Amino acid sequence: MPSEFEMRKRNEKFVQDAREGKKPTHMSRQEKLAKRSPIGTWALGVIVFVVMGGVLFELARLIFL
Repeated sequence: MPSEFEMRKRNEKFVQDAREGKKPTHMSRQEKLAKRSPIGTWALGVIVFVVMGGVLFELARLIFL
């Protein structure tokens, strides 16, 4: 386990890097929420399934009928 001195040095370096505009190691909650997609992964999968299924059925109808 790092000593208190080492932890203070690491914390100071982290704060300095964050102030200089370098990317911190962990995103804040606001950044995570802003980066999140407004639609869930499962909902996107259902939409893609329905659209691609419709395209495949339409192609099959055009080719075989």
